[in-house]
Amino acid sequence: VQLQASGGGLVQAGDSLRLSCAASGRTLSTYAVGWFRQAPGKEREFVAAISWNGGSTVYADSVKGRFTISRDNAKNTVSLQMNSLKPEDTAVYYCAASRGASSSTNKLNYNYWGQGTQVTVSS
Repeated sequence: VQLQASGGGLVQAGDSLRLSCAASGRTLSTYAVGWFRQAPGKEREFVAAISWNGGSTVYADSVKGRFTISRDNAKNTVSLQMNSLKPEDTAVYYCAASRGASSSTNKLNYNYWGQGTQVTVSS
């Protein structure tokens, strides 16, 4: 499955962005999907994940209450709504798909990765 992340941009602190992860090649409906991010000089870290049917979601503590992950299996997409953005949210955001049906916070459990989209939040 090929993944394409989009929706990044330059915003001010407090603004919102909506990232989208579109799949091609195969249906995304049988995969758990996660969002990860990587800031310069830092390791890639978990942001949010959703199970194959959307019934289970999990978030990093740093984004809980501000970010919402959702999916539309009919459109083969997963979205990440990011509200109340902070400068520390600045990073390249990646979506990834896992053959496992459950959402996972561990990047090693993800089999397919998109190319990333840059999110920059100015103070």
